[in-house]
Amino acid sequence: MIPVANKRKIINDPVYGFITIPDERCFDVIEHPFFQRLRRIKQLGLTHLVYPGALHTRFHHALGAMHLMGQALQVLRNKGVEITPAESQAAVLAILMHDLGHGPFSHALETTLVKGTMHEEITDLFMESLNQEFRGELGLSLAMFRGTYSRKFFHSLISGQLDMDRLDYLRRDSFFTGVSEGLIGSERIIKMLNVEGDDLVVEEKGMLSVEHFLSARRIMYWQVYLHKTVLAAETLLIQILTRARYLALQGQELFATPHFLRFLGNDYTRMDFEQDPGLLASFARIDDFDVFSSVKAWTEHPDAILSRLSRYLVDRKLFRIRFPNRPATDEIVRQHALEAEQNLGLSPGDGQWFVYTGEVEATAYDTGAGPIMVKTLSGVKEIATLLPSLGMPFSSEPVKRYYLCLSKEY
Repeated sequence: MIPVANKRKIINDPVYGFITIPDERCFDVIEHPFFQRLRRIKQLGLTHLVYPGALHTRFHHALGAMHLMGQALQVLRNKGVEITPAESQAAVLAILMHDLGHGPFSHALETTLVKGTMHEEITDLFMESLNQEFRGELGLSLAMFRGTYSRKFFHSLISGQLDMDRLDYLRRDSFFTGVSEGLIGSERIIKMLNVEGDDLVVEEKGMLSVEHFLSARRIMYWQVYLHKTVLAAETLLIQILTRARYLALQGQELFATPHFLRFLGNDYTRMDFEQDPGLLASFARIDDFDVFSSVKAWTEHPDAILSRLSRYLVDRKLFRIRFPNRPATDEIVRQHALEAEQNLGLSPGDGQWFVYTGEVEATAYDTGAGPIMVKTLSGVKEIATLLPSLGMPFSSEPVKRYYLCLSKEY
């Protein structure tokens, strides 16, 4: 039987309308099980407990970022930037694969299933594996993703302050949550992009669009991504997984899908992935369904702590969250743990599972991803120096908040 060539499929995206898969190699990557897994991982984790419409997936987001990358490359070509067909394909593939390493519930459980390993590191492993499978055809995409390719502006389009990842997720998350303050003019920003030397820059007339982008990003962080109830829900899920892992490491029987159980019962690191190729394939079989199905089953687990915490999440009886002006002291945490033990009938020492303290921070103008440079008549300058009076959106100082989570039952 003669194989049929892949077609340039057209997808109806709720945010951008009809978008096209640009070539057969992109289609092959999208069809791969590593990528199809993203259909089963929600973009915003547990945010749907606050914003019911936030049920879109990493799959949606990756396709949207791919679409925006195609637009950005065409804009740069129209402005005289030389981009070869190979470079164009590699950049589109790189942004298409940039989220492959996200685990179940995305950022909520990052470094929980795989000890001390960020999703970007696992993405790198997935891309390396796919590169081998496609006989080295993704090598240029991998170099762009890592930032090792000689033309640095490609990496800025993939992972920078104005990358296609951020331009898509802000607009998409605003759309699905209904938080209109996060809506950005991604098309306008892309039209204003250019390359000067080897740097990605914004033309001067696009500065106000960038200002709006940064303001929208700050609002989305505090109103959606770090919303107090979302934070309480994610904290609860972390406690549940931590308790389940504690029991699994003690040898107690737990319901879980085989691949999920494998990670619960072991403290894997990136080194383990590099030494055991089968571990990556096992990670690729874990998604939101594995975790939440297990949590539902754990509501009836004989361990009183695991079952109680699991019921909290399944029934949406989330932790109460407070934001003190300074980190909670060990003495405050100990007092709350004792109250939990007395009021919930827990054994001495078990109250700690119902008290959680931590901190979160967000920066609208993230210099860690590189500065935003503006092309003016007098040369290329950093945007923060051109609009210093605007203040907050261009502040590189992170805004930090301390929080304390407690069970509502006591």
